[in-house]
Amino acid sequence: MSVKQHQVIIIGAGAAGLMCALTAGYRGRDVLLLDNAKQLGRKILISGGGRCNFTNQNIEPGAYLCSNPHFVKSALARFSQWDFIAMVERHGIDYHEKTLGQLFCDDSAKDIVDMLTTECDWAGVKIQLRTEILSVAATDGGYSLQTSEGEYRCKSLVIATGGLSMPKLGATPFGFRIAEQFAIKVLPTTAGLVPFTLQPEDKARFEGLSGISLPVIAKAECGRQFREAMLFTHRGLSGPAVLQISSYWQPGQSVLFDLLPDLDFVDWCKTITAESPKLSLKNGLSRLLPKRLVERLQELGELPNKNFNQLSKADVAALDSYFHCWQIQPGGTEGYRTAEVTLGGVDTDELSSKTMEAKRHPGLYFIGEVVDVSGWLGGYNFQWAWSSGYAAGEVV
Repeated sequence: MSVKQHQVIIIGAGAAGLMCALTAGYRGRDVLLLDNAKQLGRKILISGGGRCNFTNQNIEPGAYLCSNPHFVKSALARFSQWDFIAMVERHGIDYHEKTLGQLFCDDSAKDIVDMLTTECDWAGVKIQLRTEILSVAATDGGYSLQTSEGEYRCKSLVIATGGLSMPKLGATPFGFRIAEQFAIKVLPTTAGLVPFTLQPEDKARFEGLSGISLPVIAKAECGRQFREAMLFTHRGLSGPAVLQISSYWQPGQSVLFDLLPDLDFVDWCKTITAESPKLSLKNGLSRLLPKRLVERLQELGELPNKNFNQLSKADVAALDSYFHCWQIQPGGTEGYRTAEVTLGGVDTDELSSKTMEAKRHPGLYFIGEVVDVSGWLGGYNFQWAWSSGYAAGEVV
């Protein structure tokens, strides 16, 4: 079987790989996009409840976790959220803002995959699925790939194989193994944007609250905080606030939740005591919090069984502290199975922030989730895929 030659080969037909391919293709490059999957952009298709939260209006470097906080600045500036929104609008895709700048397709995530596929087609990109990469090796002036479909060679090789999150969609450590093969440092990986599991004692106390959601401010020990919804689950805690804070949590640490954000609890108690002195604390709190939660907290002895006119100053002070500083020490997380991103990955010190090229291996590039860059929930990780893919696509 003859060796097939291309100028650029991209491994991984997800968000970053597709963007890199179409960008390079429009520059007149001969681009081959390879993937072992049966369909393109599987993670795109299931994201955002099937509507794809494709970017965020509030993209800024501070919303990314990376060992080098400056690394993301160049790529994000050169292909911004506004550039991707312009592409979406050119294709006539209707979209809406949900909350906090998050942009979703009105119809289906398939619209985004179709858009990228169309752009690749217009740019002359060859896409080949169901192709297993068996090995990669450096050659004189480029790289050689042994695959299930024969040998391929290229001058520029782009690794866009993602991280370890959502293994059911085909996530593997392939990209990390390629980096290690070329002695490129890979930082330790963990699950990010992931639900918490609870310690056995807390699980027993709160598992009956599954399905209850409430607005909170979640705060990690590092000081980072997020104001979003928290959800009780059968296994622990989830919801946007928990997913966000999970990326900043370390095993053994506690997380603080303000269960009554914006409420001056002491003043509220004074008002209720004046207006309805014989109202029970349980019924009063049920005006502010889900009734099942209040009842469970009272069953657990966390709340006194008193009316408002029976509350002492010490009672009110203790309740004020309790609700504004509700503390949980998670047992762990649900891991990569339900994680939205992988924290850690290819060390950004090994890459050019302008091109994503490995500093010590000309022609080898790493983009997207395989790199040690993880964004907040809400379209930030897709924007990193678009921006890093574009950055590499401009130079491969």
